[in-house]
Amino acid sequence: MAHMNWIEEVEKRKDDLLKDTQAFLQIKSVLDEESRSEFAPFGEGINEAFTHLLSKGEEEGFTIKNLDGYAGYLEIGDGEEIVGVLCHVDVVPEGDGWSSDPYAAEIREGSIYARGAMDDKGPTMAAFYAMKIVKELGLPLSKRVRMIIGTDEESEWRCVEHYFKHEEMPALGFAPDADFPIIFAEKGIIDAKLTQQLNETEEKETAVLISFQSGRRFNMVPDFATATIKAGTELEGITQTFNEYLAKLALTGEVISEGEHTSFSLKGVSAHAMEPNNGKNAGILLATFLKSVTTFDSNGGKFIRTINEFFTEDTRGEKLGISYKDEISGELTVNLGVMSYSSEEGGELGVNLRYPVTGEANKVKASLESIPGFSLTSFNDSKPHHVDANTPLIKTLQKVYEEQTGEKAELLSIGGGTYARSLEAGVAFGPLFPGRPDVAHQKDEYIAIDDLVKATAIYAQAIYELAK
Repeated sequence: MAHMNWIEEVEKRKDDLLKDTQAFLQIKSVLDEESRSEFAPFGEGINEAFTHLLSKGEEEGFTIKNLDGYAGYLEIGDGEEIVGVLCHVDVVPEGDGWSSDPYAAEIREGSIYARGAMDDKGPTMAAFYAMKIVKELGLPLSKRVRMIIGTDEESEWRCVEHYFKHEEMPALGFAPDADFPIIFAEKGIIDAKLTQQLNETEEKETAVLISFQSGRRFNMVPDFATATIKAGTELEGITQTFNEYLAKLALTGEVISEGEHTSFSLKGVSAHAMEPNNGKNAGILLATFLKSVTTFDSNGGKFIRTINEFFTEDTRGEKLGISYKDEISGELTVNLGVMSYSSEEGGELGVNLRYPVTGEANKVKASLESIPGFSLTSFNDSKPHHVDANTPLIKTLQKVYEEQTGEKAELLSIGGGTYARSLEAGVAFGPLFPGRPDVAHQKDEYIAIDDLVKATAIYAQAIYELAK
């Protein structure tokens, strides 16, 4: 059995693989709270994709199980231990600007275009075919191989929580939901909310901050900010000053004055929080400008000053005194994703931090707790994940990758989180090959058919090697 020609086995089934992948992608499996029901906790679309995959597994003679619509599995083989393959059927909303219908799964220039092609329905179908091939070849396995199917990966992971309440943890496994060669380390991810206490103020200051709003999600760099201030005459010429500031940043925005109220808006550049430097944080840039042009009432001033003092021009936690990096996973990053203030209710800051695998969440917590005038009102920590490079899991996957591609299987670390972190011994393994653009969550998401075929062969050999 040593010299199975895995790619040849996939090629024999290529037409079916493509047809099945297209059919799977044509189901709009986006979270839809409106159409929830007892057996479809995340709505009809997700449930349709989920039950579609389970019934395909049943047709293939896999053992199947549906855990109340939250999660399920497909399984082959016998044995005590389980090799887990962690997939998910839910996708992020399609967004605008597509060149073809996001759920048509159109094939052009050798690629399948659809929401979910890369994340995670394309690779899920590759893993499904990998299991099918191992089963059809009748290869002897000493472990069970279980594809664990999630339905809520793109929001709250309620599927995985439900799964582990009812089912055993696989001894080892992989998630086909990131990059090749192998991701063996994922940073810890903290979401923290800081809430400002308002003080009674009697002073008659120059300017009052009425409102400030930027960002909706902790894990994105905000691309829009708006603020309204109430001020007397000292804002003469403010429009010109603001326009000069925007020109210097090469960004757009506007000023609107009505009576004694002046409103500012600024457009930044959005990016994922795992590398905030890829974006331009609209909220921070607006707060920087406001601080430079006038003095505010004590509450509004405290809000603007805090942003400037702890977050301006610093995505590495230096101003917070928590900057840290390690060899395995790189630098700690800080993204101020939500900034909101009103003169009646006070302020709120939402921070997303990603810390290296040897970092300490309690140091981050202590630093946030010491920000004057704000209290830490929520703190969620998803611990970092790291699998030792010398484990049999990693050695086996390296061997498989190198045999299938002829390239060295480098170990990668990321600032994002995958399902692999829900396993003690789990890594993210493909489907994105080195040098390919990362189109997950983008318009015109696609997977190259050659890559889909190659990934299926890699997964088939990996499943066999891990379970034999």
